[in-house]
Amino acid sequence: MNQKSRPPEGRGRGRKLNAWQQRQQRDGYVKRAGRDGYRSRASYKLLQIDEKYRVLQPGTVVVDLGAAPGGWSQVARDAVGDTGKIVAVDRLPVASLGGVTVIEGDFTEDRTLERVLDETSGGADLVLSDMAPNLSGVRVADQARSMELVELALDLATRILKPHGALVVKCFEGAGTDEFRDACRAAFRKVVNHKPDASRSSSREFYLIGLDYRG
Repeated sequence: MNQKSRPPEGRGRGRKLNAWQQRQQRDGYVKRAGRDGYRSRASYKLLQIDEKYRVLQPGTVVVDLGAAPGGWSQVARDAVGDTGKIVAVDRLPVASLGGVTVIEGDFTEDRTLERVLDETSGGADLVLSDMAPNLSGVRVADQARSMELVELALDLATRILKPHGALVVKCFEGAGTDEFRDACRAAFRKVVNHKPDASRSSSREFYLIGLDYRG
């Protein structure tokens, strides 16, 4: 599900891979991540979101969906401290992170979902999702798959969030996003769109942030 740091797939993959590698080499956030010890440039997206909306607090229980390679979990772990808990979930392996519970599996499958529910039996304060589909290059199909992922993240959030909890989920502007915003407004008292500076200007991505879960 996760493409935070993976090159594109599909037709013309060789040319796309070369372009992706060149972009990575030029990317200032990629260089900063290396210097700062983060696993992904995406770490700065969550840092910037938290700077504005304060979704991470000491003692917070966080579920990080599509966590690989672990950049968001690193940021969350450092913010919540020893009294908090981070549950990182991905189909891809996530190298061990001290203080983070890693669940390898697809959270849409019952076995993985049961493990997430067990780890958050007392409820969660924050659900994060930086998931994106493996792109096919067919925009309509990619958008539909993207919307499926955000809807699944919202569904999980409504099952495990404590009252007043929050959701941060990556979206791509297009078909279905207005309906998804409406669904979030029904679940959260405040819903905002935010595009961090660390998001590439050429990307259609933005983050929908639901605050103050109605419960």
